[in-house]
Amino acid sequence: MSTMQDAQTRKREQRGWVWYDWANSVFPTSVTTVFGSLYLTAVAATSAKADTALNGPNPCPADDKLRDCDISLLGLQFPAGSLWGYLLSFATVIQVLIVPLMGAIADRSHNKKRMLAIFAFAGSVATALIALVAGGNWQLGALLFILGNICYGTSVAIYYSFIPDIAAADERDDLSTKGWAFGYLGAGAALALQLVLVLFGDSFGVDASTAARIAFLTSGIWWALFTLIPLRRLRNHEPTHSLPEGTSVVSAGFKELFDTLRSAKAFPLTLAFLGTYLIFTDGIATVANVSAQYGSEELKFEQDVLITTILIVQFVAYVGGVLHGMVARRIGAKRTILASLAVWVVVIGGAYFVQAGQQLQFYAVAAGIGLVLGGTNALARALFSHMIPPGKEAQYFSVYEVGERATSWLGPLLFAFMAQSTGSYRYAIISLVIFFAVGFVLMIFVPVKRAIEAVGNTVPRTLESKA
Repeated sequence: MSTMQDAQTRKREQRGWVWYDWANSVFPTSVTTVFGSLYLTAVAATSAKADTALNGPNPCPADDKLRDCDISLLGLQFPAGSLWGYLLSFATVIQVLIVPLMGAIADRSHNKKRMLAIFAFAGSVATALIALVAGGNWQLGALLFILGNICYGTSVAIYYSFIPDIAAADERDDLSTKGWAFGYLGAGAALALQLVLVLFGDSFGVDASTAARIAFLTSGIWWALFTLIPLRRLRNHEPTHSLPEGTSVVSAGFKELFDTLRSAKAFPLTLAFLGTYLIFTDGIATVANVSAQYGSEELKFEQDVLITTILIVQFVAYVGGVLHGMVARRIGAKRTILASLAVWVVVIGGAYFVQAGQQLQFYAVAAGIGLVLGGTNALARALFSHMIPPGKEAQYFSVYEVGERATSWLGPLLFAFMAQSTGSYRYAIISLVIFFAVGFVLMIFVPVKRAIEAVGNTVPRTLESKA
């Protein structure tokens, strides 16, 4: 095959690859951020009220504060309003045990497309089945969400592992940024369609509960349908690492993971940046996942307002990602990330002071979140790619995945704990400022240029005088 044909094939694969971001982003947005948090919390509260009617005095006061409606699981009791935070934490811990191994196996697989298809379609089915959850059966919803979350995380790890196969080193930053931006557009488009049913469902005899269940069904269909595009355009490539004869792919995956973790100690500056990233990305993910619950339980907004807010976040995030790229070209990626983290602190502080029922204030906070949501992570991931030793991209992105999932339960846990212990979601949301403040301080001391040079890479022109 000629060089021109190689380039054309690579571009075709890249165009197909970004479609998986469009396909899977419906899960973290529609399922996790919007309908999952609101619907499963409501179902859990319904269960608590039903149990109390049969077994004792009603734990839910007249003002219907969900933190006082206790539910139980495996002998443990906790407020229904804290269910979502604990569920996110538990689902993430399960991911830590499964996703990194699957990513390492994918590195050695001759058919990564099949692995991507298995986890993408399994996740989409689990998502669609949440539509069956009704009444007080929140346990089924929690189980299906955990399964969907595992499949989502694993499919994304496999999706990332295609990057070294389909993009040259100088193409990866651009490809990664396009994937992020395209994902926000896809998630926004799906949510906009679902919002139509929420806003106008009464005209068709569809109540809010049924609208949420339809949203789960359509999210699963969306995820599966658009996954067909990357599966059609991506090719199977030779594994990055050969498998010794007589060695199973599972044991080899574990060995690679542990070997990479040990060898990474030789590059402390890379690990310093990764540790800093893991702190502030936990804050970002938590804000995205609990914002709908904060708007519902603390600010008393109806579901249509909350979904409109998430739509604002999604589409502004696309613009914010583009702006981050433009600013980074002028002042450097590190300074842009620092400015972005400072904006995060201001925005979370603003969320604390939003008055109940004040839609314009809430929309303004949403626009602020959207402005920094996509760009912060996209720039951080691109910057990390320069700090990886040449030829070891797949291994280090496995460490990246391990770290992200190993720490991303802290934010939801802090939010749930603060909500439960203080009785206020305001204190819960303001507590998340700590992730951005600590990330900002640590980022100041990360020597980006030295980190890139330490692994043997050339500092890109865009970073030479600005890192």
